[in-house]
Amino acid sequence: MTKRSETDFDAIVIGAGHNGLVTAAYLARHGLSTLLIEARSDVGGTAASEQYGGATVNICNCDHLTFRTTPIAEELNLSAHGLQYIDVEPPQINGDWTTEKFWPLWHDVDRTIDELAVAHPDSVDGYRQFANTAIPVARLILEAAANPPTRGSLLSTVIRRGGRGVASMLRMSRMSAADVMRQFFDNEAVIGPAMVEGPVVWGLSPETPGTGLGAISYALRHVGTLGRPVGGSGMLPEALKQSFLAAGGFLRTSTRVVGVICEGSRVSAVQTGDGATVTARIVVSACDPQRTFVQWLKNPPAKANSLVNRWKSHTAGEGYESKIDAITNTPPVLNAFTNSLTNHQTTGSTIIVSPSLAELHRGSQLMREGKTMPRMALLANTPSNIDDTIVTPGKNVFSLEALYTPYSFTDGWESIDEPERWLRQFGSLVQPGFMDSIEQWRVLTPSHYESQFHLPKGHATSFGGGPLAAFMGSTPELTRYHTPIKGLYLTGAATFPGAGVWGSSGRNAALTIIKEMG
Repeated sequence: MTKRSETDFDAIVIGAGHNGLVTAAYLARHGLSTLLIEARSDVGGTAASEQYGGATVNICNCDHLTFRTTPIAEELNLSAHGLQYIDVEPPQINGDWTTEKFWPLWHDVDRTIDELAVAHPDSVDGYRQFANTAIPVARLILEAAANPPTRGSLLSTVIRRGGRGVASMLRMSRMSAADVMRQFFDNEAVIGPAMVEGPVVWGLSPETPGTGLGAISYALRHVGTLGRPVGGSGMLPEALKQSFLAAGGFLRTSTRVVGVICEGSRVSAVQTGDGATVTARIVVSACDPQRTFVQWLKNPPAKANSLVNRWKSHTAGEGYESKIDAITNTPPVLNAFTNSLTNHQTTGSTIIVSPSLAELHRGSQLMREGKTMPRMALLANTPSNIDDTIVTPGKNVFSLEALYTPYSFTDGWESIDEPERWLRQFGSLVQPGFMDSIEQWRVLTPSHYESQFHLPKGHATSFGGGPLAAFMGSTPELTRYHTPIKGLYLTGAATFPGAGVWGSSGRNAALTIIKEMG
């Protein structure tokens, strides 16, 4: 592709996580000469996979749900670049430490209710009411996130859906997630796993006001089809990379950005750690906004002062998620399913194990004190059960994610005693001998995510404003993707909608740029 003579590139995208890749691919396909810069040796960030113990393991416990509700795969022709999905059914198995009863949540609501009737019959009527209320909210949020959020686009979504879910969404957004669920359930064994997949994944207590939309995690699994890429989560960023390159994009890996330069009222160039200065009309940061505005931005115009000062005073969060990858010679089988006719243990479903609501609330406080909960909030799966391409015959890949594991852990992360405690806790729920079947294992803690993935204090900044913030357009750099500096844009997990492997913020940023270019 011929580059513009007045600049080295039309656009530079900083950060090749999945949102940065999406933005770069759309810009390149639109005909812009686009350079994608990544500090690591390959793309994908925490959505990537890597080799460990002769197997392919995912950096994060990445079930792909919301990404599959977007048109990105079709628009970027990702299947032609190797992306294939395995549908995961049931998408989730829920359990708790108190009852040690486990029940599968299926894509189909009625099938889920049939299973719930066996484990927790007192919650069946409540689940029907929950589904009737929360599913329209989930559909509304997914549709609203599918395009750049403006008041007009969001109002159009509401009108198109006949207003379904709006009142419930507004009411939920003002409540805590725990209080939303208490409207439908008295049984904490049913409430807890939804909280683990909601506010706890965000590092918040389920009792926190304003987290109410985190209560729709069950509903999302009834609306979208959860799946995993054949070959591991990293096949998604790999397909995005190939789509970008096929469109004429330019990729530089192992390259750190040290500056974003402004001239007058607009962005003009990016400086890299090897001393290069690369000019462009457009710069998109798919990295931490605070790092972008406080550490990298050079000579910003006066109209950006309030933005820069706001981010200077912003208190950065600390990481709170850890993940164990293990290679085993026997897959785990939940004791609760040993005699199950439905044989759920043969799936690769993610298993949620939740403490009580009181423990989760106390756990969020302990995390701030640098401590962990006695009974951990866990997400476990054996992805090799449904994808034999990621491991050699006779072996299994087991994944265990633990939440509320503080970056500033008082005992330090040099020892493996604490991660081994999580493994043994999960081992108490499965068949005897599972711990002995583990041949090797590793742990990624917040400190590892900082050192290996350039996440400040191991924390992946995520968008916390919700749909209402997008509607109001507050913090426009996060909800509208553009900044007061002409040509400088944001995308990534910190921008709307931002959660998990979604990709909508990457697509929305690209569409915003293309529209504003005229």
